Amino acid sequence: MRRLLNRLLPKSMRSQAVTIPVVRLHGTIMAGGGQLRPSLSLASTAGLIEKAFAYADAPAVAFSINSPGGSPVQSRLIYKRIRDLADEKNKKVLVFVEDVAASGGYMIAVAGDEIIADPSSIVGSIGVVSSSFGFPELLRKIGVERRVHTAGKNKAVLDPFKPEKKEDIDRLKALQLEVHETFIDLVKERRGSRLKADPDLFTGLFWTGKKGLDLGLVDALGDLRQVVRDRYGPKTRLSLVSPPRGFFARRLGFMGNRSVSDFAMEAAGGLFDAAEERALWSRFGL
Repeated sequence: MRRLLNRLLPKSMRSQAVTIPVVRLHGTIMAGGGQLRPSLSLASTAGLIEKAFAYADAPAVAFSINSPGGSPVQSRLIYKRIRDLADEKNKKVLVFVEDVAASGGYMIAVAGDEIIADPSSIVGSIGVVSSSFGFPELLRKIGVERRVHTAGKNKAVLDPFKPEKKEDIDRLKALQLEVHETFIDLVKERRGSRLKADPDLFTGLFWTGKKGLDLGLVDALGDLRQVVRDRYGPKTRLSLVSPPRGFFARRLGFMGNRSVSDFAMEAAGGLFDAAEERALWSRFGL
């Protein structure tokens, strides 16, 4: 409302304070995400990103990132949407790292023209990981026989209820290498000569924001409010771009037309999502 009223006033009477829209990208990154456990994906963030870039008078858009990563596809889609709109609207992108911007979280961070991190934040982890569980011995002990019938000999690779096969592992590693190369190319393209030559830079290791500055993974140390006000003046306003009111209520839908069994299945799936999310955060001591 304040922005609208300001535009209706004659130019000489408008407030001269700069307004910087802020988008918070906090959480794990995965496609879809359950209604009980919202996550970061292009679908869940596109509206907020586009709304932020619609601030016509804003010289920049700020993103606050706190993510241990997740889906490489969703990470790159979010990254690309930010870059596409930055180029289209001719706006600077400032990325601020809170606790962690690692793996897919760092992939999104490199969409920034500048990356500013807290000295104690975690950045990097430029690598690809795939994790699962195996239960073949458990089934044998409890007397359960696993039966899988496929058309196509590779349709059941890495079945968690069967022993691993070397050829399946080799195939997975080959896929991971391709995804890793895409990640490395993107970081090199965006960070360019700012990156320092370090043999561990693309091995999946992660560092504090302070060390990340030395390695060229970030551009400066600081926090959003102070950096923005130092750059655009002490009267600069930060405008948090939030989902519409009632967002979570609409997402939950108070069960809507779903049955109790549908709700129960989603809740069960949410437990697995929660375990995966906890594992991602715990890698960084969080």
